[in-house]
Amino acid sequence: PKIYTKTGDKGFSSTYTGERRSKDDQVFEALGTTDELSSAVGVASELSQESGHTFVEQLHKIQCMLQDVGSNIATPLSSAREAHLKRTSFSEKPVLELEQWIDKYSDQLPPLTAFILPSGGKSSAALHFSRAVCRRAERCVVPLVQAGEADANVAKYLNRLSDFLFILARYAAMKEGKEEKIYTKSEA
Repeated sequence: PKIYTKTGDKGFSSTYTGERRSKDDQVFEALGTTDELSSAVGVASELSQESGHTFVEQLHKIQCMLQDVGSNIATPLSSAREAHLKRTSFSEKPVLELEQWIDKYSDQLPPLTAFILPSGGKSSAALHFSRAVCRRAERCVVPLVQAGEADANVAKYLNRLSDFLFILARYAAMKEGKEEKIYTKSEA
């Protein structure tokens, strides 16, 4: 089959439930940003693998979870049938797993005493970039959760994921012996 369908040529696309919505709908904004986040995590993963980091498997698992996040977002609760909900529900378990990972890596880091800038080598900088995209994805998902269109655990997952990516960026810099640049107020 061909990759193009031409069904979106007039500015509309379908949710998982089959509902047609404008491509600028909040659902598609959240889906697109989540897809961008997965791509950013993919870049961070590739750079981290080149640097020999052992957390690459966790990044791969995160990319898989982001597919599940997308499935939930693509299934607006207002138009979902029970069969849709069974396939796209999102539990709290991945949120709890991220919390365990955050604790594991945080325990190995020196305390934070100043604001740091995205830095610390290629792996670290890519993880910081992923964190920033994750925050945007969360901002896109929150209105959907508040409107009752997406599961609250999706927003919680993205919130925890941004924390994890921040900790992992610091961890990558430490493991690679790279300096994290500290914010200094300009004297303008």
